[in-house]
Amino acid sequence: MERELALEFVRVTEAAALAAAPWMGKGDKIAADQAAVDAMRAVFDTVNIKGTVVIGEGEKDEAPMLYIGEEIGCSDSPELDIAVDPVEGTNLVAKGSPNSLSVVAAAKKGCLLKTPVWYMKKIAVGPEANGAIDIEATPTENLKSVAKAKGKNISDITVILLERPRHDEMIKEIRNAGARIKLISDGDVAGGIATALSHTGVDMLMGIGGAPEGVLTAAALKCLGGEIQGKLHIRNEEEAQRAREMGVDDLDQIFTTDDLAKGRDVMFSVTGITNGELLKGVQYHGDDQVETHSIVMRSKTGTVRHIKAHHKISQKPSYFKDEINTF
Repeated sequence: MERELALEFVRVTEAAALAAAPWMGKGDKIAADQAAVDAMRAVFDTVNIKGTVVIGEGEKDEAPMLYIGEEIGCSDSPELDIAVDPVEGTNLVAKGSPNSLSVVAAAKKGCLLKTPVWYMKKIAVGPEANGAIDIEATPTENLKSVAKAKGKNISDITVILLERPRHDEMIKEIRNAGARIKLISDGDVAGGIATALSHTGVDMLMGIGGAPEGVLTAAALKCLGGEIQGKLHIRNEEEAQRAREMGVDDLDQIFTTDDLAKGRDVMFSVTGITNGELLKGVQYHGDDQVETHSIVMRSKTGTVRHIKAHHKISQKPSYFKDEINTF
């Protein structure tokens, strides 16, 4: 059942990527996201699960589909928590920039953290440095620890983080310590996963990014043997109160990989929309052939599958809107 579901989740992320790809570079991130949401939701209707969206497009009054709390799937079992990001990096698609992804994570009911606020301070590494990070330590201390764990000099360590003014001091300290930096405009799920894949050349992720993205990253790293630590980044009293109402008594709590994605049975699927170091994006071949590249993984077995799929699109699936005539 779990093997079958893992492949079903690939169908879900493939559909979202295929629907978003025609909007690449057209400057309309809302249209790209909506197309992906429609496609993802339609395919979820065919998957034999009783899923509840715990990370999604927002609250019910903000999103008509894939909203937090929505039930998806076409069966009474298994009961699963579902975390989705139909387009991780909507700005990246709109600009035609690299590393936009479609992402789904799943775990048994109650195993994926329902994030009470939008932002989280994070640090993440791959399996070689699992156990070598401490979110309470300084960037320099973490660099030294990760370099030692990986048998590298600090000058050989590459840190990925979002290019934001809030990271200016962190960037300065990382550079002063001698490490290399890769700045990204969006897409810190891709950055987190990259730490666990040797071909990306990324060793660590640091900084403040999305809290929902932290849960998705945790699900992926749980499957890949990496580690993430996070602390909620609370900006005001309203967010503090929301966190308390959702059961977070200690606002300074450090969330580990297992806090964000609990249990042994975590599944993660990701399909590339635009080309990037992690995955190739959607590729068009002639008038009726499209190629997608995906990764699907399971924490229970540690299996990581790379899937290249060819789709014949002369007959568009029902989840493609009529107005999307690129095909």
